[in-house]
This record gives sequence, structure tokens and C-alpha cells, in this order.
Amino acid sequence: MLTEDMTRLCGEINAMRSMRGSMMTGLQHDTKELKQTVSELCAHFGRSRTTMAKRTRNERAAFLNNLKRSVGGHLRDTRNDLAGARRAWAGKGA
Repeated sequence: MLTEDMTRLCGEINAMRSMRGSMMTGLQHDTKELKQTVSELCAHFGRSRTTMAKRTRNERAAFLNNLKRSVGGHLRDTRNDLAGARRAWAGKGA
């Protein structure tokens, strides 16, 4: 009876050791796959961020150029209005 229990216990220990080895191998394999996936994801994020930065920089430059033209036009119109007002106050006609 004791011998049978010891034999069974030894078999269970060996089976669990084998299962633990299989589990560790599986974890190592899964870890490698996960590292690869995370690496690819980080690379994708980097490319996306670079693309977005270029697009944003171009949009910002276009906006600023448009703003400069618009402000320049308003300044020119204001300058012409003031010059016309000065001429009118000076009596030189419009």
C-alpha cells in the first residue's frame, strides 16, 4: 500500500515537472511573439507620428503664409484709408 502510494506520488511529481517544463517553453515562445508584436506596434506608432508631424508642419506653414497675406492686406487697406483720411483733412480731395 505504501509502495503503491509512493510510486503514484513519484509519477505525479514527474508528470507535473513535465507539465511545468511545457508551460515554461510555451511562456518563452509567447513572450518572443509578444515582444515582436510590441516592437512592430512601436515602429508603426513612430512612422505615424513622423507622418503626422510632417503634415501638421506643412499645414501650419500654409496657415501662417495665408495669415501673413491676410494681415498684410488688412494693413495695406488700413494704411490707404488713413492716407485718404489725411488727404481729406488736408483738403486735397480723394
